[in-house]
Order: sequence, then C-alpha cells, then structure tokens
Amino acid sequence: MPLLRLDKVSLAFGHRPLLDEAVLELRQGERVCLVGRNGEGKSSLMRIVSGEIMPDDGSLWVRPATRIAYLAQEVDLDSGDTVFDVVAGGVPELGRLISEYHHAACALEQAHSPAALKRLAELQHELEAGGGWQLEQRVETVLSRLGLDGEAAFQALSGGWRRRVMLARALVYEPDVLLLDEPTNHLDIEAITWLEDFMAEFSGALLFISHDRAFVRRLATRIIELDRGQLTSWPGSYDDYTRRKAEQLEVEAQHDAQFDKKLSQEEAWIRQGIKARRTRNEGRVRALKALREQRRQRRDRIGKVNLRLEEGEFSGKLVFEAENVSFGYDGHTVVRDFSVNILRGDRVGIIGPNGAGKSTLINLLLGELSTDSGRIRRGTRLQSAYFDQQRAQLDPQASVMDSIGDGSQRVTINGRSRHVAGYLQDFLFPAERLQSPVSTLSGGERNRLLLARLFAQPANLLILDEPTNDLDVETLELLEELLMDYQGTLLLVSHDRAFLDNVVTSTLVFEGGGRIGEYIGGYSDWLRQRKKTQPTVVAKPARQTAPARSEQAAGKPRKLSYKDQRELDALPARIEALEAEQARLQAHVSDSGFYQQPDAEISATLARLESLGGELEACYVRWEELEALMSG
Repeated sequence: MPLLRLDKVSLAFGHRPLLDEAVLELRQGERVCLVGRNGEGKSSLMRIVSGEIMPDDGSLWVRPATRIAYLAQEVDLDSGDTVFDVVAGGVPELGRLISEYHHAACALEQAHSPAALKRLAELQHELEAGGGWQLEQRVETVLSRLGLDGEAAFQALSGGWRRRVMLARALVYEPDVLLLDEPTNHLDIEAITWLEDFMAEFSGALLFISHDRAFVRRLATRIIELDRGQLTSWPGSYDDYTRRKAEQLEVEAQHDAQFDKKLSQEEAWIRQGIKARRTRNEGRVRALKALREQRRQRRDRIGKVNLRLEEGEFSGKLVFEAENVSFGYDGHTVVRDFSVNILRGDRVGIIGPNGAGKSTLINLLLGELSTDSGRIRRGTRLQSAYFDQQRAQLDPQASVMDSIGDGSQRVTINGRSRHVAGYLQDFLFPAERLQSPVSTLSGGERNRLLLARLFAQPANLLILDEPTNDLDVETLELLEELLMDYQGTLLLVSHDRAFLDNVVTSTLVFEGGGRIGEYIGGYSDWLRQRKKTQPTVVAKPARQTAPARSEQAAGKPRKLSYKDQRELDALPARIEALEAEQARLQAHVSDSGFYQQPDAEISATLARLESLGGELEACYVRWEELEALMSG
C-alpha cells in the first residue's frame, strides 16, 4: 500500500501548464529523485505533495497518520529563536518542551538558584512522561552532525547556514515521507556524505530534487522526470535513466521530424487550391486540420543554454606563485606555511569545509588581502572574472537586461557586437523576462544570469565559487564541457564531487589547522592519494631470506637483487602505460555514444576499467616496497 498517491494532478501558472494529469505513487523504503530542467515545476510538485498548495485539478491521497516533512529550496522562516529552538520545533508535539528544558538547563548553569532548579525538575518530569529524552538526544545528534551551534540566533545566520538549520529541522522529525528540495546546496562535502549515509539508512520514503549527480547515484532507487508537464517513472539507477532518456529523445526527434515533413507536404497540397475543395478530398482536408491541431498542442523541449566564454589575451606562463604564506585573524590561523605554483592553463579545485577559508585563500592570491608572512607573486596580463556564490554582483532591483548591459543595449562577445536580448536568449531568457527584476528570478535563473554576465567580459583567469548551485544537470554538463575546453586558468570552489572530477586537474585541500595540501587530479583522485598517505601497519614477511642486519650496517642502503632491480626499473613505464590506458577508457566511457554499444562490449570495457584501478594500486604498493628495501 502506498504512503501517498497523486491522481491526474494538473497545475498551471498563467497560460503555462506545469503539471498535466501527473500520476505518482510513493511507497515505504523508496528513494525517488525528481529530475527536470529549471522552471519545469519540480518545486511546485513538492509543494503539492507537502500540502502547501492545492492542484488545479486531480487529487492527492495520503495514508492516514503518515508524517510528512519538507525542506524547501528557499528558506523563508523568520524567527527570533535560537538554532536549537528552530530544530526542535520540527517535532510539533514535544519540540516546545525540549526547547524549554534546554534553556532551563543553560539558565541553571549560569545562576544556580532554587527556582531554576525547581523549573528544570518540572520540565524533566514532563519530558519523562512524554518520552522526550530520546528526541532531545536526536536534536543534539543532528546539530552535531551538521556542525550547528544550538545557541546561535537563527536570524543572524547566512542563507546557507539557515538552510542547514532547516534541513536539521526536517531530519529530526523522523517522518514517514521526507521531501528534500536541493538538500546539498550550501553543504560542504563532509556534510553531504553524512547526509548520504543518513538517507541510505532512512526507513521511510524519500522524494528529493537534486542536481548533485554523485548524491543521486548513491541514493536513488528510482528516477521520476518532469518534462513538459508530463511525469514519467524510470526504475533503476540514475545512469540507466540518462542512457534510456537519451534513446527516448532520439526516437522522439525522429518521430517529430517525420510528422513535420508530412505536415509540410499536406500544407503544400492545400495551397494548390481547387484540388483540395473537391468532395473526394474533404477527408484529406479534415486530416490536415487534425495535424495542425496536433502540432499546436505539441510542447517542444526548450533549447539548451548556449554557453560561450569571452576569452582574454594569454596571460604570462606563471599565474600565481606562493611561498610559505601564512594568514590569520583574531588569533585564528586560516592559512599556514602554504606554497604553490599555478601556471597558465591549470584548472585547480579548492576543497574544504564551510568556513575553512577557501574564499580567504582566493583573496590572498588575488591580492585583496595581505599575507601575515611569506610572499605571493602574481603573473602578468591577468584578466580575472569572479563568480560569487552569494550573487552579490547582481542588483535585486535591476532588470535582467540591465544586469548584463549596465544600461547599454549591446554587448561585445568574442569581438562581435550583439544585442543584449539576443545574448540572453542563449541563456534561455525569453523576451518577456528581460524587464523582470532580478529579485523575481529563481535560484537557477539567477545563476544563469550571473554566468551570462561573467562570460560577457574577457578573462584569462576564472574564479568560480560554487557555480553549480541550482543549475539543472543539462546546463551543469554544458558548463563542464566549456570549462574543459577553456584555455585560461581556472580556480574552482565546489562541493560537487562529480563536477570536480570532470573539470579540475589538481586540488588544494584544507586539511585542518590552516594546512593546505596539493594533490593531482580531482576529488576521487584526492581520496585515493589521501588513503595512501595515512599511516598503515606493514605486515612482516612470512619468512626472512637473509639474516637481520647488525646495528653497524643498519644505516647503509641495501643493494637489491638483480630481479628486484629490474622490476623497480620497469615499474615507472608500466605505471605510465596503465594510466594512459585508464585515461583512454575513461574518455571512451564518458562519450555520449558509449552506452549505445552492445551490452557485452559495455561490460567488458567497464570491467577492464575497474581492473586497471587495482593494477595501478598494486604497482604503486610494489614500488613503495622496493624503494623501502633499497633505502632500508
């Protein structure tokens, strides 16, 4: 029996239908991801399921006694309470009581009075009677896991931290159905992986919207797609969905082309005049009218975002050189003894928890902040463009058009003058939206507008701070392709693991205490390298082939056997060959046509790619063993 059911639900805002007789069932234990382009109506569907709004037609059925919790995409709670109070308020029955007990305990610590002790005892009795102790522990656990200070004032928090508080409020309720709209936005990687683990163990039903592909791949047991008002179910994994959806769109395109060709032929025939008016052709005329109506009713997919970047002149080969840089404030060290060389064409990812100092590091490199010690050398002919995750560059009161042209009707892109309206159409802004104020745009639309503004200025150094928030997957993948072809230098702050893996060539990772490590490759490469650097217990060999060395000989290097020396000499070439094959297969798997091959070829390629990882790991381990023997 389902927990809830949507039956032929329709919803429209103005002339545009968002939902057209949508049908959905959600059952216990399911983890369903709702996908679709920005503006398709995903958040509106979630609000219908949560009971916030009513559909124009159709019905929502919820099984009696089912508890539903909803985390909206935009946080609009206006509260003077503490973070603890807001989170505890997620449980209507006992939330107020838990908050009172928490504040009474804090008051008793500050002033040990008989009245405070008496009030604490009364609240303790009420909690015991209502079974509230477990809930209080749950509140504390969720606060700790999400890195929240229960005593902080909710109103004083930034938008990202408010969103994290509201996520905690939804999680603490332990609902039967949990609705999450972009839950990973503004969360750091550590919080995202904790949320993944939490959701994987969640016993109720989960319906979530996310454009974080790693998050979706880990959690989703089924994909629900909202496309042009139609809701369709795709059982299986996210990768299964993307492959089958591409096949469906290809078939749809062929069908539409055949239909349009037939309609064109019939339109040419009707223009012949008298032949169409003969009695025996009246049926053909009626069929043409039906074709016209069918074409009028057809909803074509909105075009793709056309991302083009105005690249500046080449910068000097050296972009940034940092030597032993340290920086801190209020007694807190943010960057400690940091050194790095960043050259033209490098694509550098910056990874770290929220508040670790990623933006501070960028400002140090750009010269916006002065170092406490060490020095930073900057290259020549740098033209930088900065994507700010807070979108501070956008004036909420300005119109969409003025946000690009700054009052001008034209903008220069790659040396060619274009009208701002035409340029904004590349970013899917129709003519009727150009005079709308920025404040009326959705999160995804604001990100697209900021990208349009950013890409309209020449730049050989791009600094992107969380550019993927609120972007749909299709636009996100187009941005990936653009950045991979970008000839300039890129600094990318992101918590999107798949995006980092696909775009960057190296990573700078905040590892605590102001230390920043440098690693080759993306997020997954960093994880692999980090595991290698962690101390491990080396097992003793099963038998010794030589007597133990004396103390006098202990400091002398050991000469390897002829066989071991040959193996050590051959390992670098072997590793290089394996890495080249791995890179070639990864590029092949990433190709859009890979999953259109026969299943046997797909399986063989994926199996070989997986085995390459094991072979490389074994080669590195063996290399370390031989090096240790030689230096031992």
